[in-house]
Amino acid sequence: MTLGLNKHPTYIELLQAFPPRPIKTEEELFATQKIIDSLIDSAPLTSDEKDYLNILGTLVYEYEQTQQPVPDIYGVDLLQVLIEENGLLQKDLVPIFKTKSIQLSCKNGVS
Repeated sequence: MTLGLNKHPTYIELLQAFPPRPIKTEEELFATQKIIDSLIDSAPLTSDEKDYLNILGTLVYEYEQTQQPVPDIYGVDLLQVLIEENGLLQKDLVPIFKTKSIQLSCKNGVS
């Protein structure tokens, strides 16, 4: 976080530079995450910076709780989703698995 010449801003300076507010959009999430990243990159943190980081982290957590959960998928199901999302064919995976004989039953019949 760049706030002039002061390497470690006070809590009030942090609040004034980027006032914490509930996050409602992806753009606000990215802006908040950018501030979080800049604080983490300037470690070691002062107690003021840790407190401010805690507030921002809470706001990010609260926003993420309002979003659609990403289901946990594993194994073949995960591989099928990745194949479909990336527009791949099963033959595209031969360099990885070194064989053409892996059986994947894709929902859209792609193999």
